[in-house]
Amino acid sequence: MSSATLRENNWTIPNMLTVSRILMTPGIVMAFADRRFDVAWVLFALAGLTDALDGALARILKQRSNFGAMLDPLADKILLDTSFTCLAMQDWIPIWLAVLVVSRDVFIVGGLALLQYSGVDVRRGIRPVWFSKCATLAQILLVLLIMVEHSLPVAYPGLRLGLVGAVALLTTASGVYYVNLGFRLAPNNGNGAQNN
Repeated sequence: MSSATLRENNWTIPNMLTVSRILMTPGIVMAFADRRFDVAWVLFALAGLTDALDGALARILKQRSNFGAMLDPLADKILLDTSFTCLAMQDWIPIWLAVLVVSRDVFIVGGLALLQYSGVDVRRGIRPVWFSKCATLAQILLVLLIMVEHSLPVAYPGLRLGLVGAVALLTTASGVYYVNLGFRLAPNNGNGAQNN
């Protein structure tokens, strides 16, 4: 009974918006494959809007949940990693930048899984930091700008270059921070020290 109630409570408006963001990702990929870049950036903009709305509505409606707290960053990573991969395949961004963004997310998700498996309460031990949130914002703005530039007769090379630099710097900084934090939170069984 309690587990059924928990599942029902997880189906909130903010969580539905987060799920819709995940479901939009295949649509963006299909639009890229069909070279419908106008459709791709509109879908991406809508997905970004759900990212802003789900957190705000969770606070306003008091519908925060552990499920939503885990699903929201996962949805961001799915959307952004897929988008950066598509942009790199079109040669619209440097391949190294896409590798940097995707690799950081792989390390973070893998590290969280290992910590959770080791018995670490990652929900209490790891909190988003401001430059990680700024990295996500810069990634969203860069993807949106490039999609707009390739579907409308506009170009902002200075802004694009600035966003590439911001994404590289903030993504690297947040990646280093979370890797360092993960090592500090990892359980130390001391076996190696005892055996030496």
